[in-house]
Amino acid sequence: MTADAKPVTMEQIAALAGVSTITVSRALRDSPSVTPSTRERIKTLAEAAGYRFNHHARNLRLRRSHMVAVMLEMQPDTDRPMTDAYPLQLLGGITQELTSRGYSVLLSAMQSPGQGMAASADGVILLGQGAHGSAVKSAAALGLPMVVWGAEHGRGDAVVVGGDNAHGGASAAERLLGLSRRELLFLGDVRHAEIRDRQQGFVKALKKAGIPGVKVQTLTPAAFTFGAGFTAVQAHLANLGRGGKVPDGLFAASDLLAMGAVRAFTDAGLAVPDAVSVIGYDDSPAAQSFAPPLTSVRQDWHHGGVLLARKVLDLIAGHGAASEIMPTELVVRST
Repeated sequence: MTADAKPVTMEQIAALAGVSTITVSRALRDSPSVTPSTRERIKTLAEAAGYRFNHHARNLRLRRSHMVAVMLEMQPDTDRPMTDAYPLQLLGGITQELTSRGYSVLLSAMQSPGQGMAASADGVILLGQGAHGSAVKSAAALGLPMVVWGAEHGRGDAVVVGGDNAHGGASAAERLLGLSRRELLFLGDVRHAEIRDRQQGFVKALKKAGIPGVKVQTLTPAAFTFGAGFTAVQAHLANLGRGGKVPDGLFAASDLLAMGAVRAFTDAGLAVPDAVSVIGYDDSPAAQSFAPPLTSVRQDWHHGGVLLARKVLDLIAGHGAASEIMPTELVVRST
């Protein structure tokens, strides 16, 4: 490599080896999570390409900072406060477990100035995978042991903890069919792995039931907020036109979206639940106090946070850790 040449990056080595960036990082750190043959192949490719491993950074990591970086794939929004169950209850479980084990927590949002400080941590917990797994790719570039909250199919090589989103979607479908709802809407951005699993579980359960005349349409909101849910449903109702059938059931990918949908239906003169039934996701405190109280799919955020912390500490210690999907259940209320 000449003096003017740009240094070879870990991403370039990953492309050469046909593996992920985090696999390259683990191989160069002699992690037992990578097979010996793969480690040797990656090291050979790195050496041939002129990659320079940062031994100083490695040595600093081996000394351990006893800090875990928690990175949040969520943009602050007055319509979606960070005091909601997501992420607050997850963070509670994470902090409880890490502090009891002698670790401190560095919290930052993706793309924030604090993200750069994460490189000095012993490991990373990522909350949210981003559209098309973009956040996973970004966090993996740090080359640290990492655990992700989300869905398995959008995880890359990372260990994942999450709720059974497909089962959650299926339980919502069964409920709406049991209420004799046939013109259905799914409200959520399926570019996100968790949301896609919820939608697919919902649609598959509808098809499996084999009930004639059931139709489902997906609406994509601009964000995961009350306002975005309201706007998406309001626009759909306004664009029905002649011959378009008014929906009588809706399953939303989050409680905030569901509550926005309820407001849009109500403003359009469609009473909830008499004319249209609505189901949300997360079983947040806001869903319980909403008027009318919102039927929602529950997942145990706090326990999820504890699991995330335990698994990242296992990885930091050089032990194996497996992905874990937690059960979900439908909580029936008034919508």
